[in-house]
Amino acid sequence: MPHSFSLRVYYEDTDLAGIVYYANYLKFIERARTEWVRTLGVDQGRLRAEEGIVFAVRRVVAEYLRPARFDDELSVTTEVAGLTGARIVLDQTVARAGERLFQAQVTLVCLTEAGAAVRLPAELRLRLAPSLH
Repeated sequence: MPHSFSLRVYYEDTDLAGIVYYANYLKFIERARTEWVRTLGVDQGRLRAEEGIVFAVRRVVAEYLRPARFDDELSVTTEVAGLTGARIVLDQTVARAGERLFQAQVTLVCLTEAGAAVRLPAELRLRLAPSLH
């Protein structure tokens, strides 16, 4: 099931032309992923403290379709596109009033605090599996 996260564009998010600076879309989708994980009942701080595991972005494929501007109200949708023992693939979209402005496919992996790749914890895979579309 898709997760939706709302945000407003602030002046600090824009460039000299008054549109959202391209790198800020990555911040927007990061915030949405953090809230999505929280709604799944996953405490990332506890996951790190108890299991020594953190999420990391391995790959992002992004398309900038239309500009967002100062004071726009945006919605970021996050949806699981794929899941393996070691990866989570997400489709994320930023929209304004239903108009798609930005879309990305993001691949996440789990790492130890030392940076070594590890499999997703079984409990986490079970929480994510019903989200597959």
